[in-house]
Amino acid sequence: MDLSEAQLHSFIIKLWLEDAAGKGNRSAWSGQIRHVPGGEHRYIKNFDEMTEFMRPYLTSGNTEHGSRGMSKWIKRLGLKGQRRL
Repeated sequence: MDLSEAQLHSFIIKLWLEDAAGKGNRSAWSGQIRHVPGGEHRYIKNFDEMTEFMRPYLTSGNTEHGSRGMSKWIKRLGLKGQRRL
């Protein structure tokens, strides 16, 4: 498979557990996603925010499956819906 730089996207996803502020509060996952080639990044609180960040990079141009293909891929990973990190 020969991929040009325009077809290749790398993302770094960092996740960490934040302590709850009071008794009875549950700790929550937070994260950051970065598009490596462009350096753009965003802090995220759930997987939908992660996929929304990735969508423009993965659906631009003439892709075979577009955003539907990416949605199916995410669903297979079990990351569908507004799940908290």
